[in-house]
Amino acid sequence: MKIAIVCYPTFGGSGVVATELGLALAKRGHEIHFVTYSQPVRLDQLSGNVRFHEVHVPEYPLFHYQPYELALSSKLVNVVKQFKIELLHVHYAIPHAYAGYMAKKMLAEEGYKLPMVTTLHGTDITLVGNHPFYKPAVTFSINNSDVVTSVSKSLKEDTLKSFKIKKNIEVIPNFIDCSKYDEKEFTDCQREMMAEHEEKIITHISNFRKVKRIDDVIKVFYEIQKKVDAKLMMVGEGPEKAMAEDLVDELNITNKVMFLGQSHEIDKILCFSDLFLLPSEKESFGLSALEAMVNEVAIISTNTGGLPEVNIHGVSGYLSNVEDVQDMANNAIRILENEENLEKFKANAKKVAAKFDLENVLPFYEEIYEKALNAANLSLK
Repeated sequence: MKIAIVCYPTFGGSGVVATELGLALAKRGHEIHFVTYSQPVRLDQLSGNVRFHEVHVPEYPLFHYQPYELALSSKLVNVVKQFKIELLHVHYAIPHAYAGYMAKKMLAEEGYKLPMVTTLHGTDITLVGNHPFYKPAVTFSINNSDVVTSVSKSLKEDTLKSFKIKKNIEVIPNFIDCSKYDEKEFTDCQREMMAEHEEKIITHISNFRKVKRIDDVIKVFYEIQKKVDAKLMMVGEGPEKAMAEDLVDELNITNKVMFLGQSHEIDKILCFSDLFLLPSEKESFGLSALEAMVNEVAIISTNTGGLPEVNIHGVSGYLSNVEDVQDMANNAIRILENEENLEKFKANAKKVAAKFDLENVLPFYEEIYEKALNAANLSLK
């Protein structure tokens, strides 16, 4: 099948999932065309059946904000016609499903039928999409998709609660390629670059936005390090980073916290981590937690959104209410202060992650594609 995938090309979860999905589909013989404004960060190799098409947005003095949606929909029309694309899969309702719908309508004028699958990832629903300015466009985009999926049951419920949706929403969870983690690539001596032998390594990875509650990460760690020798690895960039650095200085734990920026060595960091902190205010799924779990890292997270579907309380880690710093710290100490207990949680985390293995999830997407093709009166080739 010839599939065009539209996503954000950045470090965020939706872009990672979309890219990994496309690469996995290509390995199964499908022809994949990524259409976005820059090459996705996880798309480190192109081949005969994986191609990237850059969306250029011309700058005109007339526009205060350049019209990316127009450029994207026009690019989609050209790619579909040139490469005879059979199906469009967009990640995020706006602007991608909105632009996809416009491309569908333009193509229909020329006799092309292009089924569109829209995957909802979270921010497009819970934050941006709920804004009164965008709500009509989000509703329209979802209802005019041929098939709609969400990455968690929680996100599906939020979508149905917040919007007047006429479409059925299929839940297909995010995934991880467990085969990549079967053998350890790194040696213990590399661990010593981050911490002393007796110190536990605690990690947080995100885009450092307010919704991630970065201050709570620091506060939880502050309580942990009072009882357990530990280092905190802060991975990522974003608007809350400066605040976090100031808080670390204020609490006088500068020598115990490392800010590593936007790293391409996530797996190396997670490989040596003991505990992952995710005290978010809202998470539609929690892909960063899943990536930690497959690396045998125990999870301390909030019980919001899709996190309880990923982090199983008392098994892979613990769940706490949003803002309950002390409970998260107590749970973390409970895991870390006993080596046998820590190893049990780490092993359990990897077992839970295996349920989200790519090989288990990928067939659901192929079924969805066939459903979308049938809905558009096309046969699966």
